[in-house]
Amino acid sequence: MPIQIKTGDITQEAVCAIVNAANSSCMGGGGVDGAIHRAGGPEILEECQRIRQEQLPDGLPTGQAVATTAGRMPSRYVIHTVGPIWGRCGSEEACDRLLENAYRNSLSLARRLGCRSVTFPAISTGIYGFPPDRAARIACRTVRAFLQQHPEMEVTFIFHSEESRRIFEKATEEKCH
Repeated sequence: MPIQIKTGDITQEAVCAIVNAANSSCMGGGGVDGAIHRAGGPEILEECQRIRQEQLPDGLPTGQAVATTAGRMPSRYVIHTVGPIWGRCGSEEACDRLLENAYRNSLSLARRLGCRSVTFPAISTGIYGFPPDRAARIACRTVRAFLQQHPEMEVTFIFHSEESRRIFEKATEEKCH
């Protein structure tokens, strides 16, 4: 199945897992992260706190992923991943690899959870400053490679604005479809 690209609200997606562009604390924040925590309710924060205490006392490393309940949202899981902060990776190539890891590790975790449908936001393109067109090409390439190995899975990219969606579509030159 081709990758779907649309505009909307990730917190309203009725899929197995939505991906949260989290910060390393996993305790909520702004943007997509804050919206997911608000929509899902306190269960998400409680699970994040437990994960931090039991597994990740120093926080979730960039490029890695963990899952929690989706709380009150229609999805089953929230997969929290930390994207790279542009300009703080040592090199552009290192930032690219960390962003690839965020997408790949999120998909691998979704598959281990038994998910066949996953919805992603544009990881790292907000306050983390990753150039949106570059991020789009990395996201598309990484997800397509994963889906070639796991064609039973369905992936949607959802954007909060038409402008963001258009940037993604232009950068990927329809190769994601």
